[in-house]
Amino acid sequence: MERKHKREIILLAVLILLLLASFSYNRVLRKTRLYPGDVRGSIVVDGLERTFILHLPANFSEDEHLPLIIALHGGGGTGFDMERLTRGGFNELADRDRFVVVYPDGIERHWNDGRNLSRYRAQRENIDDVAFISVLIDFLVNEYGVNRSRVYVTGMSNGGLMAYRLACEIPERLAAVAVVGVSMSENLYGNCSSETPLPILVILGTDDPIVPWNGGKLHFGPVELGEAVSIGETVEYWAARNGCTVRHGREYLPDADPEDGTRVWVERYSNCTDGAEVVLYGVEGGGHTWPGGYQYLPRSIIGRTSRDMDASEIIWEFFKAHRRNG
Repeated sequence: MERKHKREIILLAVLILLLLASFSYNRVLRKTRLYPGDVRGSIVVDGLERTFILHLPANFSEDEHLPLIIALHGGGGTGFDMERLTRGGFNELADRDRFVVVYPDGIERHWNDGRNLSRYRAQRENIDDVAFISVLIDFLVNEYGVNRSRVYVTGMSNGGLMAYRLACEIPERLAAVAVVGVSMSENLYGNCSSETPLPILVILGTDDPIVPWNGGKLHFGPVELGEAVSIGETVEYWAARNGCTVRHGREYLPDADPEDGTRVWVERYSNCTDGAEVVLYGVEGGGHTWPGGYQYLPRSIIGRTSRDMDASEIIWEFFKAHRRNG
């Protein structure tokens, strides 16, 4: 038992060093560059200064009333890290198809997604991140003229859990949600406060070493991070909530990169209330990663990144098919 305990401590130390090295690199990047079209901003919510990066397409005008994507970073990251994770994919799409992207920053690199983990300030102090995102939407509507009926949220990992929470608590403000790298937490699954239909797309790797496909404890190495239900329970919850009555069979995407060790399939639920479809992309062999994105830590820690799909493109195609009624 003592040897096992020592091994766990050594593994945790190695993981922390890798993460610190990654975060240090990110801080250098933040000092030296922004993506073209990016603007840094901040607002005050509940007495806290909340920061974000806003990406605007060329020749932006608030009179266009463009759609808005809110992209939420994973735990330990920042808004800039979310841009980096996606390889600037949403920015390129925004420039091509004309929409606005905002990359908010969580408090001390984490979101209060409802897991109630004491190790993170955002959750320990019950920071109201739902209020932050809601106020941010109002700010961007009033100052940049974004379209109220075309506000979308996507997130990775901790940011994905936060996206689920927003879908539960302010669905009337959103047109659709997309989550990458996580199923619903146990806490939220049993306490989702709304029954309002909302289109949702979920992407998860079958070999994710942090989020088990069949549910259970979330963990990074030996560190436990709460519990999640299975991806099946997650998708079935949303299909039932959205009143979907047709489940389509699994369909495989082309194996665009046979060398990446993954295959991607999609399942769709349709004939839903108010067109609130539910879509699941399963990444066979995929890890805790953004398909088509940046491999932010070694494969031995987070698993494989699929090159058979571009998650940013898939998510935008899903989003632009939906707008909020009223």
